[in-house]
Amino acid sequence: MNILAVGQLTEYLKLALENDPALADLWLSGEISNYAHYASGHHYFTLKDEDGQLRAVMFKQSALWNTVALRNGLAVIVHGRISVYPARGELQVIVDTVTEEGIGRLHLEFEQLKDRLEAAGLFNPDRKRPLPVLPRVIGVVTSPHAAAFQDIKNVLSRRYPIAQLVLAPTLVQGDSAPANIVAAIEALNRRKDVDVIIVARGGGSIEELWAFNDERVALTVFASRIPIVSGVGHETDTTIIDYVADRRAPTPSAAAELVTPDRRELAGSIQAAKLDMAQNLARLIASNRRELANAASRLMRLTPARIIEQQRQRVDDYTAAAARALAARLALQRERLRGGTAQLAALDPRAILRRGYAIVRNTSTGHIVSSVEHAATYDLLEVQLGDGSFPAQRVPEGLSAEC
Repeated sequence: MNILAVGQLTEYLKLALENDPALADLWLSGEISNYAHYASGHHYFTLKDEDGQLRAVMFKQSALWNTVALRNGLAVIVHGRISVYPARGELQVIVDTVTEEGIGRLHLEFEQLKDRLEAAGLFNPDRKRPLPVLPRVIGVVTSPHAAAFQDIKNVLSRRYPIAQLVLAPTLVQGDSAPANIVAAIEALNRRKDVDVIIVARGGGSIEELWAFNDERVALTVFASRIPIVSGVGHETDTTIIDYVADRRAPTPSAAAELVTPDRRELAGSIQAAKLDMAQNLARLIASNRRELANAASRLMRLTPARIIEQQRQRVDDYTAAAARALAARLALQRERLRGGTAQLAALDPRAILRRGYAIVRNTSTGHIVSSVEHAATYDLLEVQLGDGSFPAQRVPEGLSAEC
């Protein structure tokens, strides 16, 4: 038998309850009783209804964000988690959020719808479309009698008066408002000229803005083929279509500013663009002029007259070079001729003969007698000297020619 101490059991129950996910995220409705606010900053009360009651505590850290004045008899909706206070063995809810029941139920519905639509992908930032830069036709879904519509018109007349404003009138409050808003958005989507849509309403309580938390309106905004800007309420107000729309603006006036450029900024941009264009054009003209001058210079160098002139100069250069080469060649040939002439002169037999030598020929044969053995006795000979020739005859040795 396992016997537990009371403290062990209460600690076990505390851990078991706090680790149960279903009990860690609770919304409870009931009436406050036995309310006590301690100097520590903690709030203690009992939350009860006709069928039961539960101890509750809101610790100081959570109470700092609480805007509801807690008091006995106040019907509330609280958010928190279940736990056990071991010292007393009491079941209690640890509260982190308190809203008055009427408003609290709306907040609860809001959070539940928000979670469901987010899970379905309606808030996915990847599907949100950019707004047109220069819209020509702007559709507005709001009440024609609302201050929001006048605010939008004032902003457009000041910032971007050339845009056409198309109003799709609708109720913006009450039970019939969601269907009206859906019909107005669909009507603008059937037009082919609308570039962007503003869904707008002025500020109000959560009940007054509840039409813009309707699931039908959210699905219609999601299905719109035209980009939609939500401009509902004041800056602190948040509605479901703020999450679904392509862009969210804090007020209707801010929505009008979001979808339109400022004409003064446009004028400045146009002036800057003109100046930039003029500078670019000047640079382009200067660059083209330089290219034209370079092309003209190249063309001048490539004109037939310039080419002929250059070829003529080359012919003159070639002629002069040929003349110089010919003169050098002639001078070389002259030198060679003079050398050859000198050699020939040195080898001329007559020059040898003029130095006292003679050439002896056999008259009968015409052969030169270069040795005494080539001339027989009594052969008739011719003796050639430098200035002439005379006949001769070889006689036997010992005989004189006179004999």
